[in-house]
Amino acid sequence: MSGTESAVAPAPATPADVIWPILLVEDDDGDAFLVSELLEEVSAPVSVTRVRTVAEALVGSAGAACILLDLGLPDSEGLSALRRLLEVESGAPVVVLTGLVDEYRGEQAVAAGAQDYLVKGQVDGRDLVRAVRYAIERTRADTAAQALRESELQAAERSRLERGLLPRPLYDDVRLRHDTRYRPGRRQSLLGGDFYDMVATPDGVLHVLLGDVCGHGPDEAALGVSLRIAWRTLVLAGVREADRLGYLQRVLVSERDHDEIFATVCELSIAADREYARMRLAGHPPPAILYPRLAALPGDVVSPALGILDEDLTQEVRVELGPRWALLLATDGLLEGRDGPGGEPLGWEGVLPELAKLWPPQGPDHLLDSLIDRIEARNGGPLTDDVALLLLMRGDD
Repeated sequence: MSGTESAVAPAPATPADVIWPILLVEDDDGDAFLVSELLEEVSAPVSVTRVRTVAEALVGSAGAACILLDLGLPDSEGLSALRRLLEVESGAPVVVLTGLVDEYRGEQAVAAGAQDYLVKGQVDGRDLVRAVRYAIERTRADTAAQALRESELQAAERSRLERGLLPRPLYDDVRLRHDTRYRPGRRQSLLGGDFYDMVATPDGVLHVLLGDVCGHGPDEAALGVSLRIAWRTLVLAGVREADRLGYLQRVLVSERDHDEIFATVCELSIAADREYARMRLAGHPPPAILYPRLAALPGDVVSPALGILDEDLTQEVRVELGPRWALLLATDGLLEGRDGPGGEPLGWEGVLPELAKLWPPQGPDHLLDSLIDRIEARNGGPLTDDVALLLLMRGDD
């Protein structure tokens, strides 16, 4: 009888159109014939492939729904055959077949990872089919549970990265409104290295940062967090605007895993009266002004990205804003969307016409989500790179 039969409830019936591919690993012709006869007697929904050795089983296990394994094979000793099959990437569950005098080894096999064990000569066709069904269903349940755990861990990691990359801005100005969006590229589900921040200083200046660490994955995200936190610390410590990106460069160089890693940065310092801003660009596209006119800000003074050269060479550019305005900062994931599969990158030249169709917005939420949707529609699918957007609007006092 089955070593675990009495501990489980009757299994549900198998759908009529399901045929389980079973791999029988048995070197004894008589025992192999008996297994086939037992399955045939109960019209089991299986298709049996027989091999005689562990070496053949390792090759033939791909695509098997379940493996019936005799432990007494010529090319194995003890539980070695089981352990080798459990290491195969196919992940097929294993039900062990033991002899009358070897039942204890069946219990050891279950402890080592087999789904069940059956004693030859003490099992009928129904027992055999039930053991196979349970093994398959338990493996499916375990796989689903593992996927759920991985999803929960991924969600927790995403939340942690969001707190580091996309913080709550530090300013109190009723004249300003802001909204942000982050959408991962199609190559990943976690955040990448895009980051932003906003911090007001006692003199009333609002300092704004948008950056992008090249590459994708947790290492790049962690580096983005380090740069964002370092920048906020520099601002709060009163470090001069002209010196901040130089310090960020030093942080980047000391924290990156290899020399090819760099970061693009857009930094704005919006004056206390909110009518002009000072801008520095390190390899990053300039923002676009949405109101009172629709245009990209000057991008002719873009310096090399941080990490490319040994020093910060960014230059300050003064941007006149006026009493009412709207600014959109975007990482290049948006601007590198293409005009159809295989088309040229859109850049602001391609994005601004889409913005014109959305302005004035029904609300910031409508604007940012609709803009990304429109660019993805022109791209012919999800954007390859991450997209971070920061919308700033100054209205009436």
